[in-house]
Amino acid sequence: MEEKNLEELKKLLIVVDMVNGFVRIGALSSQNIEHIVPKIEKLVKKYTDESDKQVVFIKDTHCKDSKEFKRYPEHCIKGTYEAENIDEFKKYENTALVFEKNSTSAIFSKDFLETINKMKKLEEVTIVGCCTDICVINLAIPLRNYFDENNKDIEITVPKNAVETFDSPTHSSEMWNDLAFKFMEQGGIKLVKKL
Repeated sequence: MEEKNLEELKKLLIVVDMVNGFVRIGALSSQNIEHIVPKIEKLVKKYTDESDKQVVFIKDTHCKDSKEFKRYPEHCIKGTYEAENIDEFKKYENTALVFEKNSTSAIFSKDFLETINKMKKLEEVTIVGCCTDICVINLAIPLRNYFDENNKDIEITVPKNAVETFDSPTHSSEMWNDLAFKFMEQGGIKLVKKL
């Protein structure tokens, strides 16, 4: 497939952390994430096939001495199976933009903002993936602020049916999703039930 021209892109789909270490195996994996996989894959196919749309994969990819491990169990070490996209999305990586992150916010990933700035006709960013209350919100709100700071009229949309967080006795997915949705909406993110 022909590489897309960044300057001509109008819509971006950012898939956050749909890696094995959050979806399938490891200390931070959660089966609660599984149900969003087909919804995201449907969107990925749509964005892959249209010339003015682009898919971006964000992959949690930590160095062995990551400072984040002071707050979270060790996970998604660079070069391991955990840091790879789940199988459903691997086949799309050759036509997608891929960024690795060593923190909960992809906005600080190497070359991420520089790449966004090359998209001169960008109108809309849709963010999907996990976890709603950690990595999704930590991309959505700073990106909204970045666009505002630079006077860019770019809408950020989060479809509620294509984001999820983990569920545990000390972390109610329903409660944390609701809180994240409230904070994102207050922060200028457009929330929709589904796309």
